[in-house]
Amino acid sequence: MQILEYSGEELEDRAREIFFPVTVKAGPGFRGRAAIQELGETQTLSRSHMGRISAVRTGRMAAEASPDNLLLFCIYIDGHVRVRQHDRFAELAAGAGVLTEARSSYERASSTETQRISLRFSRELLPLRSAEITEACARSMDPTAPAMRMLSGYLGRLFKIADELTMRQRLDAGRAAIELLAMALRDVTPSVPGSDGSAAVLLDMMLTHVREHLADPNLQVGELARRHHVSVRRAYTLFEQIGTTPGAYLREQRLLAAQMMLSDPRYALFGVSRVAAAVGFRDLSTFDRAFRRQYGTTPASWRREHLRPGLLL
Repeated sequence: MQILEYSGEELEDRAREIFFPVTVKAGPGFRGRAAIQELGETQTLSRSHMGRISAVRTGRMAAEASPDNLLLFCIYIDGHVRVRQHDRFAELAAGAGVLTEARSSYERASSTETQRISLRFSRELLPLRSAEITEACARSMDPTAPAMRMLSGYLGRLFKIADELTMRQRLDAGRAAIELLAMALRDVTPSVPGSDGSAAVLLDMMLTHVREHLADPNLQVGELARRHHVSVRRAYTLFEQIGTTPGAYLREQRLLAAQMMLSDPRYALFGVSRVAAAVGFRDLSTFDRAFRRQYGTTPASWRREHLRPGLLL
């Protein structure tokens, strides 16, 4: 077992090690602690205790992730947390579980100190279709449901005794945990109409294409459909599987990428108009209106609040 203790300044580095990269804003005097059990090459089980934070995984982070196929399942033992992914919000009280995926942007905020147990693993280990996995993300899992009670008890026990297991036993135990998670997720995942394997693959290709071509101002719904040899109507049907539309997903990814750039010291010398162009907005006023609708503030105000002092021009 590996034990890590960290301050707010160290939180982003620790999140990268334990889970996957996020941009983090911690409360005053933040302290965190995590205990980590390695279950296999791509599986870790951890228990963490941390103060109030807000964490954002931007569209750009998701697009640049290597690998981007990680999943993170968390059970919140204590505290109150809100998670957003794919335009869904999950309100999580003590005992609730939630799944998130690294390949898409997400946000997480806690209004209290939290304790959680987390299972991180490769997407291909979860025996669900890709579209089903995406549809399961950011949905609160009822702690009183029988499958969740089994899963919660199993993960807690596994964390305690993992040091006593051989590496082979750890690997088998981790795979068993993922099978239990699949059973629990089937209780919360809506059916995905018309989602055969080929549709799921096509949707994944379109989502990846959006994340990789945000800077292209010509990338609109019609162009996205044309590049994947489907009709616009078919594109809308595919995106219904993840509860959004092609245009909404494209706009969300562009705004999340802009939000990240406005918060990142590496882009401190970029004017707002240059940030807008970098994420595919031709017109600054359109970008400004979209940003204010999404985040309730202007791009310039967001930068003043979130960029580290001393880096503004």
